[in-house]
Amino acid sequence: MKRILVTGGAGFIGSHLTEALLARGDFVTVVDDQSTGTISNLDAVLDSDHLKFVDGDIGDKALVRQVASDADEIYHLAAAVGVALIAKEPIQTIERNIAPTQHLLDAAVERHLSGKPIRFYLASTSEVYGKNPKSVWNEEDDLVFGATTRARWSYGASKAIDEFLALGCWRQTRLPIVIGRFFNVVGPRQTGDYGMVLPRFVEAALKKQPLVVHDDGKQVRCFAHVSDIIQAVLALMQSPDAVGRVYNIGSDQPVSILELAKKVVAVTSPDVPIQFQSYSEAYDKDFEDVRRRVPDLTRLRETIGFQPKYDLAGIIKEVVESKLKA
Repeated sequence: MKRILVTGGAGFIGSHLTEALLARGDFVTVVDDQSTGTISNLDAVLDSDHLKFVDGDIGDKALVRQVASDADEIYHLAAAVGVALIAKEPIQTIERNIAPTQHLLDAAVERHLSGKPIRFYLASTSEVYGKNPKSVWNEEDDLVFGATTRARWSYGASKAIDEFLALGCWRQTRLPIVIGRFFNVVGPRQTGDYGMVLPRFVEAALKKQPLVVHDDGKQVRCFAHVSDIIQAVLALMQSPDAVGRVYNIGSDQPVSILELAKKVVAVTSPDVPIQFQSYSEAYDKDFEDVRRRVPDLTRLRETIGFQPKYDLAGIIKEVVESKLKA
């Protein structure tokens, strides 16, 4: 039985990961301060003898040393969440992303250098690409951030620092690390409270409220089901070829946000209107967005043979069903 540490394990992605690890037969320690996640996301497994939940802040270096001391694998998912929160609280975004990652890496390196086996997964984000103008992004592309006066870039920049720290540990100490850049992960238990677009659309449609599309709705994104993402993460952590590398993880099937809204309306309430809202109204006057965000998944496919089970229609259907049951 492996001993696993999951930070942010009460969040949307973290809770699904925790369930998968428990199903695999591991003992899982979850650390989450419930600032954006909630322990109720773990209701299905809270009675498990193989789960330990710690309501705590991974910014606490002493706590990190304690929970990481016997970990065979660390999955670091805790971070600032959502465009709305990032635009509103850039200082918190930077603080919550960088220092805890350093604490966890320090603890992992200490265990590694003492001769004990450990692997480290860092959850990163497509936001690190910034506003790179390429139509499809691969892992070796340049990171292109906007001006420091645009608060939304604080998230991508801070996660890029996390990646540099993790890769630095690999280069200097050979700590086995894997980095995954998530692209619009969606599914059951995701909330629209922090600006996530699909649950926000579904929640509005089910309440017979207008679906609010930002700007002109022609922004292009790719949406992947959380279960497909979790299987990719677990497979990467088992692959020797993945160590010391960065991976795009998501779907590569693009759809505009307006098209997404229309698909949600078609599945839920055909009479619900779609409304448009400027970025300044939704966030602030200096908000800057990315028009197109599509990953190159070649590296992921070559390493683990990644083949997602869900298409967009199936994802929307399941998200709607999960909201109806909630």
